[in-house]
Amino acid sequence: MIWRRAVLAGTRLAWSGSGSASRMGNSTPSHLGEARKLLPGIRSKLQETISDNCVVIYSKTSCSYCNMAKKLFHDMNISYKAVELDLLEYGSQFQDALAKMTGERTVPRIFVNGTFIGGATDTHRLHQEGKLLPLVHQCYLKKGSKHVGDSV
Repeated sequence: MIWRRAVLAGTRLAWSGSGSASRMGNSTPSHLGEARKLLPGIRSKLQETISDNCVVIYSKTSCSYCNMAKKLFHDMNISYKAVELDLLEYGSQFQDALAKMTGERTVPRIFVNGTFIGGATDTHRLHQEGKLLPLVHQCYLKKGSKHVGDSV
């Protein structure tokens, strides 16, 4: 099993200046120029959210896999920060930035203890292997807070 992880704590992420999609023609629509200007702020907001929370789920409200992942953490009585990309004004740009960080644009994008652990299927697999709760518990011990339920 191969896990793609982006360790964020103490690591500087490299970002390319150009978008991933190639465009035909010589002009760039003005909204794309605005989005590129926003990327530094979006990257820092993503990093801040991930480092400030033990569990972060970048999600969309209509996504069944996102709902499955949130339900898993809810059922385990684990607090998490859900960022609903479809409710954000610049949610698409956040999703683009997450794609550059994690290698995929799909949701959910789940981070535990500053580390990208994958999507819903990866997270369920970690839980079934008994590896998810220790990752979460390690974060709460490090942060000195109690947000993990009685199952810990």
